[in-house]
Amino acid sequence: MSDPIETRLAELGLTLPDAPAPAANYVPYVISGNMLYVSGQVSMGPDGFITGKLGQDLSVEDGAAAAVACALSLLAQVRAACGGDLSRLKRVVKLTGFVNSTPDFTDQPKVINGASDTLAEILGDAGRHARSAVSAASLPFGVAVEIEGIFEIA
Repeated sequence: MSDPIETRLAELGLTLPDAPAPAANYVPYVISGNMLYVSGQVSMGPDGFITGKLGQDLSVEDGAAAAVACALSLLAQVRAACGGDLSRLKRVVKLTGFVNSTPDFTDQPKVINGASDTLAEILGDAGRHARSAVSAASLPFGVAVEIEGIFEIA
């Protein structure tokens, strides 16, 4: 493993899933110049969708774990967009995180920190990014979290 990102993933005991296929009429990513726009990745683990509503069914910690799963799917899409070469990833520019939550739940930023912290841990300063974390009344398939991303690539 000569790719430093792949090496770092292995050091952290993290494995990227296969890049998920689109669930509707859209493409998983679009490259424009050196910018890569990745469609929203829903929370999915080895056993399927990570579902539930924050503030009702899930704790902040559960939501943060779901956001980690989204971050790994985002990186899987980056790898696919870069022809399998994660070393082309220069930086994470922006994430937009959607949290399936009750009207009175206000810890969306803490949930999306699961993804932000993971990307910073894997990529260092290149993983630090601009971000939005917002509530959603519901998300596709009842998932807990969905995150889309903008990346700079070589």
